[in-house]
Amino acid sequence: MDDSVVVDAKRILLRYGAPIAILDKIEDTERIELARLVSRTEVPDRGSRLQDLLVERGYLDADSVTPVKKRKRKKKK
Repeated sequence: MDDSVVVDAKRILLRYGAPIAILDKIEDTERIELARLVSRTEVPDRGSRLQDLLVERGYLDADSVTPVKKRKRKKKK
């Protein structure tokens, strides 16, 4: 597997809120799979989607998940 793909997958997961300690437990192939799933999600929903995936796969405890705040964009005049 190409190292750049693995690095990009890790960057994507970190960007959308995956804890570093959790990422260290996930194998490279699953990191890539998670990053692909997250990248197919609408941008405002990616953080919460990633948390949901990590809970589904047993990497995060559902009680420890904090809601992700959605950013609102200012409308151009």
